Amino acid sequence: MAREMACRKCKRVTTEKVCPTCKSSDLTPDWNGVVLVVNPTDSKIADTLNITQKGKYAIKVT
Repeated sequence: MAREMACRKCKRVTTEKVCPTCKSSDLTPDWNGVVLVVNPTDSKIADTLNITQKGKYAIKVT
């Protein structure tokens, strides 16, 4: 099973080598907490965290 990594730029969690949201390759295995965004246009949490695409995001990325 591939290890989940978080993007340091947008905090998107992925198993890919490049972030599917911002296309950054600056990924880290050091992250904590999860936010799952299903409908970013109607989500107050997504709005607060500046998330515009649905997906899995880390709360803290180091």
